[in-house]
Amino acid sequence: MITNFIGKTPMVKLNYFSEVSGCNIFGKAEFMNPGGSVKDRAAKYIIEHALKNNLIKEGGTIVEGTAGNTGIGLALVGNAYNLKTIIVIPDTQSDEKKATLRACGAELIEVPAVPYKDDGNYVKYSKRVAENETNPNGVLWANQFDNQVNFKGHLTDTGPEILSDLNNQVDGFICSVGTGGTLTGVSLALRAVNPEVKIGIADPDGAALYNFYAHGELKAEGSSITEGIGQGRVTKNLEELEVDFPFQIDDSYALDVMFKLVEKEGLFLGGSSGINVAGALELAKEIGPNKNIVTILCDSGSRYQTKIYNRNFLLNNNLPCPDWL
Repeated sequence: MITNFIGKTPMVKLNYFSEVSGCNIFGKAEFMNPGGSVKDRAAKYIIEHALKNNLIKEGGTIVEGTAGNTGIGLALVGNAYNLKTIIVIPDTQSDEKKATLRACGAELIEVPAVPYKDDGNYVKYSKRVAENETNPNGVLWANQFDNQVNFKGHLTDTGPEILSDLNNQVDGFICSVGTGGTLTGVSLALRAVNPEVKIGIADPDGAALYNFYAHGELKAEGSSITEGIGQGRVTKNLEELEVDFPFQIDDSYALDVMFKLVEKEGLFLGGSSGINVAGALELAKEIGPNKNIVTILCDSGSRYQTKIYNRNFLLNNNLPCPDWL
């Protein structure tokens, strides 16, 4: 079954970034999950928890609002359990992710991209879709942002995997936040073994969590071309998170790192991985040298070829573009 192959992803040492930072920078290769991203884990946790607790039966319907990757995971895991999947997605997300969702059998509803405070926000829209959907085998609103099954799965699976990968020798962990499930769950698992481990958040422009953890105020400035990350509120998956080092990473910095991941490491990854590795470099400046720092390599660059790997898109948005693109 597909769920047997979710997780237990490789840990990759990023040699170039380790050399330039003076620390050992590692990336958990989550793009190698069956659905191609770290979000396969949340999809598995949420669906299996719902089935186990009779919140839905085989033949039921799952509804979710997602920037794409969670939807792909839900569709694939849902298929394995004979579940129908309805996905609500902001229309600004990449064509590649939309096409993948349809190819996985999900019903796709595109809505305008508006802030969470707006009733038309894709998350709130998906809740209404779930409330209006009928199925004798049950309808589940996955609610990845506030369903704490999300972070608890990372606490019991992803975090212990990271510790096992590095023989418990982890000095720092950092990643960006979409739902907050990965960062919260992994940080709790790491601190249970080593209370001194340093936790960072890498936040793109346009998100509010950098200011929240740095200054105690939910305040967002600017915007970002990255997808699936950047949060304007404290979700229920973030309620137990304690951050030592918050960093704000702009698109130019993230793209420079992302292109170097291709050039120097042979890793073709999405924009969130650029944000994450840039965050790891910043964390290295704070806690280095010679520390083991782990981040998440979220998904493949193949989901963003018409945007962040498109020369015209980059130049039209005054963003850095490598000569080879």
